[in-house]
Amino acid sequence: MTLRPPHIDESANPEFDRSHLHQLVQCIDRELLPQLILHNNSTHNNPVVVDRVPSPWRKLGAGNYAAVFAHPDYPQQVVKIYAPGMAGFEEEIEVYRRLGTHPAYSECLYAGENFLVLKRLYGTTLYDSVHQGLSIPPQVITDIDRALDDARARGLNPFDVHGRNVMMYKGRGFVVDVSDFLHQGTCLKWRDLKRAYYWLYRPIIQPLKLRIPYPLLDVVRKSYRYCRRLL
Repeated sequence: MTLRPPHIDESANPEFDRSHLHQLVQCIDRELLPQLILHNNSTHNNPVVVDRVPSPWRKLGAGNYAAVFAHPDYPQQVVKIYAPGMAGFEEEIEVYRRLGTHPAYSECLYAGENFLVLKRLYGTTLYDSVHQGLSIPPQVITDIDRALDDARARGLNPFDVHGRNVMMYKGRGFVVDVSDFLHQGTCLKWRDLKRAYYWLYRPIIQPLKLRIPYPLLDVVRKSYRYCRRLL
């Protein structure tokens, strides 16, 4: 059974084309799902594994629960597919229902049995921006802060917000992954990332236009996780 989340308002969204969306869903069912090889990674806190993606589809990224794919004929949408046995699918639909239309978030346009069709957000993650030596303006941090506050006002709990699931585009900030926004408890990742931005990135990394290699960023990421577990 498939459904379209009830918060979508076609009259308020001029980019929404139901026939275009129907064609995309058919393409997903006919081309992507039958040939895609996607499975859970047995290693904790590591992305799911994608072994095969049918052409012309391409993988945009992978998280702990799901992977995201794009088709060149549908540049304004992406498809997020959950790995078999991974929880969180229904919860993510509910998160998008509560968020509705927001400039700093994607929108859920369609939900199948294990996949979501989302409005595509273009940009560079803050993690990749540090690697590439791109300048991250303070407005990006402000936009993300406001977006997280808006999510809280809708009864959500922004959780697991870190450099790989927030991004910037033309000097504005966006939140890419909301799958954990129904989790309980306190997550300090965004707070700690902001501290690193103001204490380290702004006074040192940005003025020197340093490009931080991915291996070093990965060491920092794993060290942070280890220290947080100890604390």
